[in-house]
Amino acid sequence: WGEGRPGWHIECSVMSMKYLGDTIDIHCGGADLVFPHHENEIAQSESATGKTFARYWLHNGFININNEKMSKSKGNFFTVRDIVKHFDYEVLRFFMLSAHYRSPINFSDELLQQAEKGLDRIYECLLNLKRIFKEGVTGGALSEELVENLKGYKEKFIEAMDDDLNTADAVSVLFEMVRYANGLINGQALNPAEAKVVYDLFKELGGVLGLLGNEKDEDEDIDQKIKDLIEKRQEARKNKNWAEADAIRDRLKEMGIVLEDTPQGVRWKRI
Repeated sequence: WGEGRPGWHIECSVMSMKYLGDTIDIHCGGADLVFPHHENEIAQSESATGKTFARYWLHNGFININNEKMSKSKGNFFTVRDIVKHFDYEVLRFFMLSAHYRSPINFSDELLQQAEKGLDRIYECLLNLKRIFKEGVTGGALSEELVENLKGYKEKFIEAMDDDLNTADAVSVLFEMVRYANGLINGQALNPAEAKVVYDLFKELGGVLGLLGNEKDEDEDIDQKIKDLIEKRQEARKNKNWAEADAIRDRLKEMGIVLEDTPQGVRWKRI
């Protein structure tokens, strides 16, 4: 062989064969590794074994920081640990899934904030659905129209994921479901059984993407003081004491709680 050492192309073939066998199902890597690295892996591995080296290749696009490629040399390099000091892990996952893995993705605080708001919108819909089926007196029957619509959303989600893991389109299906569910909720067109079915589909599809697992129960997410204030406001409204009711609403807003009066009762959310 002479002076020198084996290069990184042959190292990867050796490690892959040692731990995964002559043929592997999925090989991942950045788009910049197609040539020369992955082509060299294929050439040397298949020459040595006479077998297919990898059945599927997944090459991801670059992460750009404010429209510039992330790199240590440009000083715009940071880690996931740096990001989650300011944003939840699930927000970061949701942000990444909102683009196709083969496409480059632009990263900025503003875009992460948008992802956070989008995820909050889905969680708020889940909370409203849970209120209906937890507080409902009877289960009720499922309408044929609802069943068909939910079936359509699920098929559309599966079709997106079958299309080269198109998570961007899959996420868009979740937002379509939010619009559909909110329309039914605001129109008082959901009985408890229907609300539970819609809720379960959200959790099922979100689970495929590793999302919607951080939902907090309303009672766990609001302390007793806030609950007491909301009940006190309801009592003031019942007694037509509008000044006191408005004062309590303003106090809750200062505490970061926004109230919304609906036909189904008072809804609240943090701001």
